Amino acid sequence: MTRPPDPEPPHPVSPDPVSPDPGAGRPAGPPDALPRFSVGPRVLRALATTEPSPEGLRLVGDVRRSKRLLLLRAVLDAAPGPEAGEWWGLLEEAEGQDPHAVRDVLHYPSTGVWAEETLRRLHAPHGPAPDLGHLGALAVAAALRAGIGFKTTLRPAHGRLALPTLGLLLPERPGPLALTERSWDSGDALPLHPLPGGRTSLDDLDPYRAPAAAHPAPARPARRLTPKGHKRWDTQWTGALTLLDRYDSARADEAGRLLRCVVPLGGGSRSSGATLPAAAGAVLARSQSPPALAATLVHEVQHGKLAALTDVLTLHTADRTPRHWAPWRADPRPLEGLLHGTYAHLALAGYWQRAALYGARGAWARHARVRAQVAAVLPVLRAHPRLTATGRAFVDGMAGAERAMDELPPPGDQHTTARRALERERRAWCAAHPELAESTGA
Repeated sequence: MTRPPDPEPPHPVSPDPVSPDPGAGRPAGPPDALPRFSVGPRVLRALATTEPSPEGLRLVGDVRRSKRLLLLRAVLDAAPGPEAGEWWGLLEEAEGQDPHAVRDVLHYPSTGVWAEETLRRLHAPHGPAPDLGHLGALAVAAALRAGIGFKTTLRPAHGRLALPTLGLLLPERPGPLALTERSWDSGDALPLHPLPGGRTSLDDLDPYRAPAAAHPAPARPARRLTPKGHKRWDTQWTGALTLLDRYDSARADEAGRLLRCVVPLGGGSRSSGATLPAAAGAVLARSQSPPALAATLVHEVQHGKLAALTDVLTLHTADRTPRHWAPWRADPRPLEGLLHGTYAHLALAGYWQRAALYGARGAWARHARVRAQVAAVLPVLRAHPRLTATGRAFVDGMAGAERAMDELPPPGDQHTTARRALERERRAWCAAHPELAESTGA
């Protein structure tokens, strides 16, 4: 297998820019470290507002690609035996025919979940063996999409073979499966369900669409949906995109650019949505009404943006101790969780404000409520002693975006009413957590 010289990333996606600035050069440092991204004040301020910007979108995309390449490089370096080299060679061959197909497969959200899980298993002295065969599935998916001739053999798991970005092969017989360029055209293929209106898929098939049950996760994915379930999602997705495009076309475009797939959550999930750093480009979401789904997409996209930014910038040096009041949750939150939640809710406040200006029913009340939550937490963030200088500039940018909403306040006393209700909730939380009352900023 051809490997790039240290410290460059794996070859097959070389057409992608690895460094966000043309003059920044290639990644410096060991292969498990991200390159030195240059994030200037203007880009940082733009991201801090949560408002979509070309520079911010570019940075998020570049960080995600670089992180994925370095992760794959680490898997390749640690993988034993010759098969990994053979499969990587197939990826290189596919890239020569269709670079975009290879990039899409390697940067598909589930590939990141698989790569992180595989690295953990490769370096763990005990536990389950790593699923290195999935690298073969990545290569086969890329080769099928590129339309090149090939022959290889893979072993399906539990009677099915997952091919990222394509779906599942369901062979009739157990045991190793011989694969060629005609395999996907057989009657054994179960394709991913494409959502209407773009490149986003509804992924209820890939075994790596969310981390394994052994690892902490905020929500669990649903099992394979029925055709009726797919149709329901089509209706909800179309309605959500219509609302997003009507109320906030920039956020609709942002979601289209940053989301590659939606993973449906199981019916018992308490959360309406979740974003997992390992699965960059995916949102886990519960089936819900179009207005609720539109808000979920706005909220979750922000988590993905902030996760990319904090991969290359240190915004704070606080530990993970949960000690802060977050108005949108009952449990105390660490500073990292508080920052993420405030960032996502700031975007929601802006979205509901725009929706209200278009006459959406109940939007002013939602805006007032969410903005009051953000306004209550921002002073705590700004005063936190563990913020870095960059983190302070970022939080100041968030505060400026929240203050700018004064230009279009809700009618009547809705904002005042929301703040009073929130203050009552804060006092109740402090009574339940007296040892943490000082952390609320009261």
